[in-house]
Order: sequence, then C-alpha cells, then structure tokens
Amino acid sequence: MKKLLIIVFISSFFINGFAQQINNTDPARYVNPFIGTGAKPGSLAGSNFPGAVVPFGMVQLSPDTHPQPNEDCSGYNYADSTIVGFSHTHLSGTGVADLFDILVMPTVGTLKFNQGDMTKPGSGYFSAFDHKNEHAEPGYYSVLLKSYNVKAELTASSHVGMHRYLFPKTSDAHILIDLDHSLDKKRNYWSCKVLSAQIKAIDNQTIEGFRVITGWSKLRHVYFVARFSKPFKGVTLAEGNRAQESVSVINGTNIKAALHFDSDGTTPVLVKVGLSSVSLEDARRNLEAEVANWDFDAVKANAREQWNAELRKVSVEGSEKQMQTFYTALYHTFIHPSNIAGVDGSYIRTDDTPAVSSDKLHYSVFSLWDTFRAAHPLFTLLQEKRTPGFINSMLHQYDTYGYLPIWQLWGDETYCMIGNHAIPVIVDAYLKGFQNVDWDKAYAAIRASSTVSHTNSPFNVWDKYGYIPEDIQTQSVSIAVEVAFDDWCVAQMAKKMGKMDDYAYFSKRAEYYKNMFDKNLGFFRGKNKDGQWPEPFNPLSYGGNGGFPFTEGNAWQYLWFVPQDVPALIDLFGGKEPFCKKLDTFFTLTDHPKEFNDNASGFIGQYAHGNEPSHHCAYLYVFGGQPWKTQFYVQKIMNELYDNTASGLCGNEDCGQMSAWYAFSAMGFYPVNPTSGKYILGSPLLKKSVLSFDNGNTFTVLAPNVSEKNIYIKAVKLNDKIYDKSYILHQDMMKGGKLEFIMDSKPNTKWGIKPDALN
Repeated sequence: MKKLLIIVFISSFFINGFAQQINNTDPARYVNPFIGTGAKPGSLAGSNFPGAVVPFGMVQLSPDTHPQPNEDCSGYNYADSTIVGFSHTHLSGTGVADLFDILVMPTVGTLKFNQGDMTKPGSGYFSAFDHKNEHAEPGYYSVLLKSYNVKAELTASSHVGMHRYLFPKTSDAHILIDLDHSLDKKRNYWSCKVLSAQIKAIDNQTIEGFRVITGWSKLRHVYFVARFSKPFKGVTLAEGNRAQESVSVINGTNIKAALHFDSDGTTPVLVKVGLSSVSLEDARRNLEAEVANWDFDAVKANAREQWNAELRKVSVEGSEKQMQTFYTALYHTFIHPSNIAGVDGSYIRTDDTPAVSSDKLHYSVFSLWDTFRAAHPLFTLLQEKRTPGFINSMLHQYDTYGYLPIWQLWGDETYCMIGNHAIPVIVDAYLKGFQNVDWDKAYAAIRASSTVSHTNSPFNVWDKYGYIPEDIQTQSVSIAVEVAFDDWCVAQMAKKMGKMDDYAYFSKRAEYYKNMFDKNLGFFRGKNKDGQWPEPFNPLSYGGNGGFPFTEGNAWQYLWFVPQDVPALIDLFGGKEPFCKKLDTFFTLTDHPKEFNDNASGFIGQYAHGNEPSHHCAYLYVFGGQPWKTQFYVQKIMNELYDNTASGLCGNEDCGQMSAWYAFSAMGFYPVNPTSGKYILGSPLLKKSVLSFDNGNTFTVLAPNVSEKNIYIKAVKLNDKIYDKSYILHQDMMKGGKLEFIMDSKPNTKWGIKPDALN
C-alpha cells in the first residue's frame, strides 16, 4: 500500500509538472485579442483590433467594421454587426484613426463597388457577422461572412498578409480590393485624401499597385503585390462605382479591382499580399522572402510561435482571468513600434528619400507621449535585443529633421502631443548600459531635440522666461512639466558622459516647473508673460490639445507630474503629510464639470486611468511614507479597470501603454520615474512571475499568499533576505534572483516608510 501511494504521489508530481510545462510552452492560449475592442459604459473603447499580426510587424491584417473609421481608431468595434472588409494596416489603441491600407473583401453574387450604408443590407459590399462565428488568437483571425456564407481566415508574417476564403459552391465568387478605403475623409483635422493610386493586373494570378494618401500622417506611400492560389477567370477594374472592362491597369484616386472565380464549395481561394512603404519591387521581395508557398497553416503556426517566443519571457501563475488579462497585456504591448523597413532594410527617410538600414530595421509608430512611461521601460527588461533598434530608428529622424520623433507614424512626424519623449527612452537605455547604439550621436540628438525650438517645444521661450507663458504657448503647464522632466533626463546623460556644462544647464532648466506652481492654491497654473495668473482658475476644468494650459487633462491630473524629483514636489506642498492629504483628495474628489476631454475616463476621484498623465499617481504614496495606500489603489485599479472581456480597458490602449501599466503592476512594481532604473514596489496581483532575460538570467517574483483580501505588504525578501527598500533596481533584477512579497489583509504602516533614495 505504501509503495502504491508513493507511485501515485510521484505520478501526480510529474503529471502536474508536465502540465505546467505545457502551459508555459504555449502562453498564446491565454491571449484574447478581443480585449479592448469594446468599451465600458462611460469610457472610451480601447481601440484595439482583433486581427492577425506578428510581434512588431508591419502588417496588421484585421476586419474593419466601419466604412470610414474615426472614433473607433482601429476600425473595429465589438458592438458592431457588419464587416466592410479586411485591411492590412492598423493602429493598436491610438486616439486618432489612420492606416487601413489595401482593403480586401470576398463577395458572392451581384458585384458592388460601393461600401454601402451599414443600416441597409445589400446596399454595398459589406457583410453581416456575429461573434459566435468569429475567432481570434495571436497571429490568426476567422469569421463567417453571413451575407455571402464565406468563411474568411487571416494570418500574417511581418510584411505579408495571408487570406483564406472558403466560398459556397458558385460561379459568381469575387474578391474585391479597394484602394479608397481609409479613415473618415470628412474629418476636420488631419484631413484624409487619396492623392493617387494604381492597380495593375500582371497575369491571371497576380495584381499589384500602390496608393499615396494623406491623413494623420501627412504623406504615405503604400505599395502592394497580391498573388492568388488559383487563376481568376476575369478581372474588373473600377473608378468609383464605374467598372472599366477590358483594361489591365487603372489610375485614379478612388479605384478598385474585383477578381472573379468559380468555386466548388470545398477548395478555398488563398491570397497573399506583400506590403512595402518603399516600392513595388520591395513589396515583391518581401512577399517572396516571407511567404514563398501556399501553406496557410504553416504561416499561422509560425506567427503563433513568434508570439509564444515573446510571451514566454514572462511565466506567471494566477487565476484564469488574471492569466488572460496579463498575457493579452503583453501581447498588446508587443504590437508596436512596427518595423516598416523591407526584408533587406529598405525604408524611406522622413525627407522622402530612399535609404537602407544596416540592421535591416526602421521602426515607426512611436506613440512616445504614452509609451515612454511604462512600455519602453518594460522593453528594457523584455526586449533587450530590440531596444537598440528602436533607438537607432529614432535617430534616423534626427538625421533628416534635426531632432527626435515626437509621435511618428509610418516614418512621418505628426507632431501629435507634447514633450520630446524619445529623450527619456534613449537616456534610460544609455544609463542601463545598452550597446549597439552610437551614444555620441544619440546625445547630440537629444541635445538638439532640447534646444532647437519646434512645434509645441518653444525652448527659446523656456530659456527667456524660466517658464512657458500661456499667452505665448498654449498647453503651457503640461508642456512645462513634461519638458522639465526631459531636461532632467538630458542632464543625467550629460553627467555620465562628463559634459558638466550641459549637466549644469539642463539641471537648472529642469527646475523651471516650479515657476508655474501657485503655492497659495497648491496647483500648477497657467501664467502669462507678465507674470500674472490668468483668472478664473478652476482645477476641475479640462483642456484638450490646445487653447488651455493642460493637455488632455486638468490641473488635478497634472499636479503630480514631477517624476524626476518627487521629494521636491513634496516640498512644494510643505511636507509628506500635506502631500498625502492632497493625494487623498485627488483619489476621492468626484466632482466633474459637465464637459471634459474625451480622453478622460477610468475615474477614481480625479484620477483618470484611461489617460496617461495619471498612470504613476497611485505609486506616489510610497514617496509620502504611506505605501499601504499605494497598495490599496493599485489593486483597485487592476481589479476594477481591467478585465478579460471586450470592454477590458477603461481607455485607449495607446500602443501598449495601458497594457504595460498592468503588466508591471500585476507583477508588483512600476517605473514612476521611467529613466531612474528604479521600480517602485506596489502590490502584486499574481502569485508568481518569472522574467526571463536575453542575458540568460531569470528574476522570480513571488506573492504566494496574495488574495482579494491580502493586498497589503507585510514584508519583502530579496534573495531570501529581509528587504527594507520600497523599490527594486533594474541592475539588480538583471542579475537574476528572487523577490518575495509576504502579503496581509491589514495595512502594515511600518513597512516602506524608511527614508530611501527614491530619486
């Protein structure tokens, strides 16, 4: 009997261990690409897309549920019931719509070239669908197009989108390609217009073409080569709704092509579409290099394995919901930036001249106002090999513009948002010891980006006044506090490089934010060039992206942005007690004006997790000596503002920033100052997290007794020794080791209050 029990015990051990190993080999099974494709009541949609993409790939092949997307910036909304087609490029969770290039749509029956009125079935080529016949996983998407009884399947490589369409038995099957599909052309900002386009039939299995389009990006060239798995029996080219028979090439601004097929109802038609931002030759080269044959399932499997290779970098244990939310967060964080260079490194410079990158990389879609806060610090942990490529790609813009990207889309500077937040990304990597970057050139780039005045960066005004007057530069307070942070970053790099004059200069400028603090009211405020505070002042009032001192927020939300020197901010309040008292009001004051900026959502008091200026605020209690409040609010945010449903985000994803916040916080720490190399301890949600680094080391984070009630830190151990600091250093994590949280249901008011060098 004893031998039997031993055998059962050993068998159970190996079976359970093997099962866990299997789970770790395929973390992609926890990813739900539909998370963030819908919206919670009173919140923005996450603007995520559910379609096929590989990590940091150029192609994002996904369904569009709007004929001319605008508010749903990814083109897809989970609440919709129609699909207009499948386009090859999308943005993940931005606040502005763009891309939607090369739309493909299978249809049956009467040929229509117009997208139609979504409220009138049959008025265009769109189709009805429902979610019970829809599926998405990393690198793959499928749906039944009910209007045509066509099963559509999508997968992708980095530069190629691959389609598989199973038509019913018919002699009247079509595959439509629409080069006019775009964001809303009636939008009154960053207006969209197709300037020129071409479609050419090369033979009875190949078409190619391009379009030149304006929009959020002021000028984009998109080239494509599409090949079909079987000959099409005919092709119809059209300008607008007017078909042109017996022609093999068409030019215009609103052009389409329809390829016609017979279907036996069992043999699918496959299409593979290679993209390029450079030329038709480059698109053809990309297609041939990445998808040489017609094995759809192999491309799908390869895409999934690429995702698993990235997701395995963190192995976590938690509930099924937590695992799904966490791994989807990692998935969303690793979609952008996108490598838009061809397989041979070809790309177009920001001055529209061709170039070839020596590392075959040219990343773009740099949503830096968002991603400098957490996504890029997460990359320094989990994307060590890619981080130099991100930086070198930013330096490509410096080569032509003379300064670094602000918000770069498909290689084009949009000047969206404020600050020059390529600076903290570069400085952070430099201070953390990354290689394979010309650091002298990088310093020249960040210095130029901090001294050459350009849109929303009036450095001549900054130097002259020691603040930014609102009557000279709108969004003055937000720009001032963000530029002050950037200046601090420049100073740190200058100091390490021995450039002491620059260190002194930028350190002085980094203090200028104090000149916009009204000690009588306890807020940063707009100030005019005569030194007077404009009246009236209401800290609850919201600004958007111009005409107000605050950017996408109010005075409450921008009160806390001094991540480079929180002790100095505490001093402005007169000490830790009044600082924490003000934080208490921030998290509990529920008054809101009737109108506020559309980006404000995910409220806990004035804290607005749906937009980035608030993201570090819950961790500030640690600096004020009340870390248990950080632990409370971090858990509240994770549990109430994230979940594994379509409405699982409380605001725009913003190219991975919302998800990076969750990934960090669920593991138990967060980079309040994203350039300090210090991660402030919060309150872990997951029982175990194991980070695997490119240097071969692993860092394990344990919280074995964490639960819905046990959210407070009782004690912390680092490598089995009591650890009394309220942060963990990047350099210590990279060495490998173990951090253990002992959690409790009651606040420990003695842990984490020891004065630490937090800045």
